[in-house]
Amino acid sequence: MEAATMQKIGVIGLGNIAQKAYLPIMAGLQDQYEWHLATRNQHKGEYLAGRYGFTHLHQTLDELLAVQPVAIFVHTPTSTHVEIIEQLLNAGINVYVDKPVAEDINEVRRLYALAAAKGLLLTCGFNRRFAPAQRRLKDMPNKQLVQATKDCNFIAQDARFAIFDLMIHNVDTAAWLLDEPIMDARARVLTDDEGNLLQGYLELQTAHSQGFVSTNMDAVNSEEVTVTTPGMRARVTDLAHSELRDGNGATQMERPGWETTLRTRGFESLVQTFLDAVSNGGDNPVSPESSIQSHELCTLLVRAIDAQE
Repeated sequence: MEAATMQKIGVIGLGNIAQKAYLPIMAGLQDQYEWHLATRNQHKGEYLAGRYGFTHLHQTLDELLAVQPVAIFVHTPTSTHVEIIEQLLNAGINVYVDKPVAEDINEVRRLYALAAAKGLLLTCGFNRRFAPAQRRLKDMPNKQLVQATKDCNFIAQDARFAIFDLMIHNVDTAAWLLDEPIMDARARVLTDDEGNLLQGYLELQTAHSQGFVSTNMDAVNSEEVTVTTPGMRARVTDLAHSELRDGNGATQMERPGWETTLRTRGFESLVQTFLDAVSNGGDNPVSPESSIQSHELCTLLVRAIDAQE
């Protein structure tokens, strides 16, 4: 593809998540898209551009908007999301943003409504949905029980922040795996005397299945998703290790040894699906309805904290 015909894609915010999960993918797509990076830290920008071979670097959002990208990846702090997303949508630019879109559910709904009114994509980075091992769980029919657990070595994080920064992943995974509308949801949250999250629990009910989400901040680092169907149970641990158990015993499965971590964790597929949707006018890879629902469920968890105070 000639450089002159390449679509311009922007990236704003070059912090930890951008460096670990996104820039390596984007570096491999430079023959398909013209990448424009934006960061206020000129030294960091020049270092990362040199490391990955990017040639277009900007220091402000206004400079980035001036080159008229068709889409921008937003990897800035959550507190900046609402202002930046609104500015981008009003400029006619498709948006990919790290979770959460915002911590205020009313702002989340408003931004998705704005994107719909503008005919633009607003895609939230729920990468777990695109992890190959977990997509196999999604394909299982007749689900009876979905369990999504995330445990951490002790991390002192304000409970409200931790729910939207960390627990939102397994909340979204469980809600996504359930194949029917959620009819009932109940939340319970335990905090310490300083308001840090200790444990969070969410119970979900559909017409024919149950969902259970738990996060423990004082345990051993692990992430596990289990789906139970009639006569079968499948479990994925840390997005890479799978076990399928039925009446004949258990089968262990591992991701291919040559597979990259970013593919195993779903980032590669999500980024490519978003870019394909931008280029071809396709559907949002993370539907607005499902993303809003996950933010609503996290809001329910936050309200459980408020009810205890």
